[in-house]
Amino acid sequence: MSSTPCDLAGRGVLVTRPRAQAAGLCQLIAAAGGRALAFPTIEIEAAGDRESARRLLAEPADLLFFTSRNAVDYALPLFPGGVLPASPRLAAVGKATAEALTAAGRAPDLVPEGRYDSESLLVLPELQDLGGLRALIVRGEGGRPLLGETLRARGAEVAYAEVYRRVLPEVEPAALLAGWERDVHFVTATSGEILDNLMRILGEAGRERLLATPLAVVSDRTRLDALRLGFERVELAERADDPALVQALCRLAAWAPAGV
Repeated sequence: MSSTPCDLAGRGVLVTRPRAQAAGLCQLIAAAGGRALAFPTIEIEAAGDRESARRLLAEPADLLFFTSRNAVDYALPLFPGGVLPASPRLAAVGKATAEALTAAGRAPDLVPEGRYDSESLLVLPELQDLGGLRALIVRGEGGRPLLGETLRARGAEVAYAEVYRRVLPEVEPAALLAGWERDVHFVTATSGEILDNLMRILGEAGRERLLATPLAVVSDRTRLDALRLGFERVELAERADDPALVQALCRLAAWAPAGV
């Protein structure tokens, strides 16, 4: 995949990530000649039951799985001494998660080599026979069951430390909708929940405009969700990272040249 950005020719890209996690993508969009429109459709906050997570994080484990950068950020203060333990093997689902672990003091032992998702992580040879091992999955409240179910099927004892939760922000969409045709040329959605929240926030008044706007996503699950919702054009990034998402926007720009 080329790292050279295309020319988005001033077109507006709706960035729907949590505000604190949108800066990198917004900068790449600007570097490609686009206009990043920050419109967070999800907020991240600490889980309601932090003490249960704190107890789990203090117990011994053979494998620690972190499903997101948020999992690292919200778990770190709950570990004894506020530091990552030295003994368990660390697994990161994605690139940003791996970078967060490294910044916190320990580079992960296991990171997927293809797409950055649970499916790619689970194909690693180290995770095929887990009989007798204890695995702790650090995640947000109500995360995907695939990782835990697969680890159990391979013999691991699995527990979940849920350290954060995702909430719907209070956002007023009227101004965005009023200038949609002029300002919003592409939309990004980096999770199915973000996409669902965007639909809820825009409501019926914005549904038709949203579905007609080309969408860039980072997982096939979200792509399929978007097609079921009725999006007319959905582009899947090659990997779940910001440069790949910008390249997906480049492909949309080539498909729909400015002024067409």
